[in-house]
Amino acid sequence: MSIEVKESDIQIPVADAILKGNLRIPPNARGLVLFIHGSGSSRFSSRNRHVAELLNQAGFATLLFDLLTDDENKIDLITRQYRFDIELLSQRSIAAVEYMKTSPDVSELPLGLFGASTGAAAALFAAQALPDLISAVVSRGGRPDLAQAALPYVQAPVLLIVGGHDYEVLELNRMAQNLAAGECELTVIPGATHLFEEADTLDLAADAAKEWFIHKLIA
Repeated sequence: MSIEVKESDIQIPVADAILKGNLRIPPNARGLVLFIHGSGSSRFSSRNRHVAELLNQAGFATLLFDLLTDDENKIDLITRQYRFDIELLSQRSIAAVEYMKTSPDVSELPLGLFGASTGAAAALFAAQALPDLISAVVSRGGRPDLAQAALPYVQAPVLLIVGGHDYEVLELNRMAQNLAAGECELTVIPGATHLFEEADTLDLAADAAKEWFIHKLIA
């Protein structure tokens, strides 16, 4: 059953840039999930938009936003210099969380992060930095191993979702799980590769994320 979702384009001021975002708020929203993109992705990511729509149907507001400016993205497409700049991505993720906590429409909602690829590392650093604001984290096909310094200090419950055929990333996620001191679970989606392009695998990942946010973000 489809629901009427309030959608708006917003601008998020950070220290050195203005980031573009797309905010979707369903009726009687019970939580807010920020999508932290990585590896050259953006707020237009078809995979993350698919996950966001499922979360909207489950009663969560979602924010998909660009971690890079248009000029930075043009450079990154050639040099790839920004997508692995975890410090920059983390600081901008932190700034986005703090900004959304001043937004009247969603400021009172419990907040979670959904990180993909290198964005998962940025999400974990943000969770470490803002333990009072971030209540749950999900990583899909992420690189939490790039947040080794943060993992032992993350208080929010973390779910790592990895494709069963994404062998290298799966091992990196297992390593990251061992470094986490707080609650950290690993869900393996059978038959999925890194981008979850196989039939039904993205839906299985989205369902796992939805259940995590239902039980950890709003419980």
